[in-house]
Amino acid sequence: MTLGEIAESLSLSVQTASEKLDTPVTGGYASDLLSCVMAKARKGNVWVTLQSHLNIVAVASLLQLAGIIVTEGMPLDVATLEKANEEGVPILTTPHTTFTVVAQLGQLGIQGVEITNDK
Repeated sequence: MTLGEIAESLSLSVQTASEKLDTPVTGGYASDLLSCVMAKARKGNVWVTLQSHLNIVAVASLLQLAGIIVTEGMPLDVATLEKANEEGVPILTTPHTTFTVVAQLGQLGIQGVEITNDK
């Protein structure tokens, strides 16, 4: 499933990098802690968060995430929008809670990242 198909299915508002909506989504991860996202999200994942500051773009770009869904109608500042467009990081927004969005993603077949302690 692509990010664009998810956006359409969940009625998400595309805020940045609309040219990247054909990116396949490999799974999902939800957290508001950047350190957790850095450690656990995987390339191609969609990240669900209510964080909206500039640093989310850096994390998503570094990890080559498919995109970010910002929940609860959190406003995005101009610097975040500009940086996301510059880096080609799609940011989508919704008034729904993180819990609701994750449940909807699960219904679409998007699986969460499973963390194991096996080394």
